[in-house]
Amino acid sequence: MTDPADYSIPEAALALREGRLTARQLVTAALDRIAQRNDRLHAFTHLNPDALAEADRADAMLAAGAAPPLCGIPVAVKDLIDVGGLPATSGSAVLSGRIAAADADAVAQLRAQGAVILGKLATYEFAMVGPDLNLPDPPARNPWNLNHITGGSSSGSASAVAGGLVRLALGTDTGGSIRSPSAYCGCVGLKPSYDRVSRAGAFPLSPALDHTGPLAATVEEAALALDAMTAAPNDWRPASARLDRGAEGLRIGYARDWFAQDLQASPALIRAMDDAAASFSMLGASITPVSLPDYGMFEAAGSVILHAEALAEHLSLIRDHLPRYGRPVLQCLAFGTAVDAEDVQRARMAQACLTQDMLAAMAPFDLVITATTLTPALPFSAFDGEKAVWTPMRTIPFNVTGQPVLSVPVGFDGDLPLGMQIIGRRGDEDLICAAGNAFERATDHSVQRPPL
Repeated sequence: MTDPADYSIPEAALALREGRLTARQLVTAALDRIAQRNDRLHAFTHLNPDALAEADRADAMLAAGAAPPLCGIPVAVKDLIDVGGLPATSGSAVLSGRIAAADADAVAQLRAQGAVILGKLATYEFAMVGPDLNLPDPPARNPWNLNHITGGSSSGSASAVAGGLVRLALGTDTGGSIRSPSAYCGCVGLKPSYDRVSRAGAFPLSPALDHTGPLAATVEEAALALDAMTAAPNDWRPASARLDRGAEGLRIGYARDWFAQDLQASPALIRAMDDAAASFSMLGASITPVSLPDYGMFEAAGSVILHAEALAEHLSLIRDHLPRYGRPVLQCLAFGTAVDAEDVQRARMAQACLTQDMLAAMAPFDLVITATTLTPALPFSAFDGEKAVWTPMRTIPFNVTGQPVLSVPVGFDGDLPLGMQIIGRRGDEDLICAAGNAFERATDHSVQRPPL
């Protein structure tokens, strides 16, 4: 008999509606799974003591009929995002003891749907560089190999989903923090269009680049979660509206040069991406190489904006709590002191120009595919020193442009997963999810499970 903790969200939702399963049973199964595995994964930092009571309320909603799709479904939340009554430390000793007074908007949206909040998940300190082995909570581990990182900063979110602790988790993404951990851990990450999901109640890193979105076991589950979290549903097409569309007739630009010419790119990644392009072709899509604007320009503009805004967010905390900050975060924040208002103005002008250049490059296509990261997850041993270690990604351009991006598993390098990005125009979450769902169904990458 299948453990309810392994039911997909659609499977669980159907069983709940038909009375074959209760929300209390589903949440109990998830809590049991966390008890079995979290000591190895360190994905959860705090469990919700009211989770079973929330499950009982969901059961009451189900009994009354017309329950929303996520009613009774367990969800976990990155510790950068507030859950009323639970610790909200952003992974830092600076905020140790802080309890959230209210739910973040995204959490409130899910709770209104009857979703059950299981608890809080590990994050890199204040969503910056990591992992830091000197923080109050140990860093989350990659379920595929516990000696490797998950990527960040939504580290616990990816570990919890990939490790089978929960099917759905919330994360944030300022430069790739939903997508890179999803790629490193072999799950699905969906960074929505800028402002589709409210950021209120999530500790800001860089308000101009911050996004809140789901990490999930499958594309369908990520799409359903995004629909539930969307701040103004009537202003956006549902991400799940065209999941069965397939890839037939799609015009796909393949941004191969963006990663394959980089010396850091894993040969296994290049092969996996070429195979993915071939899979889309066999599904009836047309695949054409596309040259996107220079990645380095996006990284430069995004870095200036990010570091300037991050420093502004932290100035008052630094004045009062400097000794409690981790060294890697202080090093990151120090970059903000090296840019001035003129630098930021130029970066914002570049942001506008680069966004137009990206949209112009994509004009002949329905969507574009490229790699999420250039390598599989690094080992923890690479982070033993005090020098910051940067993991090579291809993610920050779409924080600069605010476009929606779906990261899906695309293969393996040895025993570690790799990821592919599917990029659309603003509001095209339904199209990228349709393409991702078609790819997922045509391959076996998403059904692979780590050897826990």
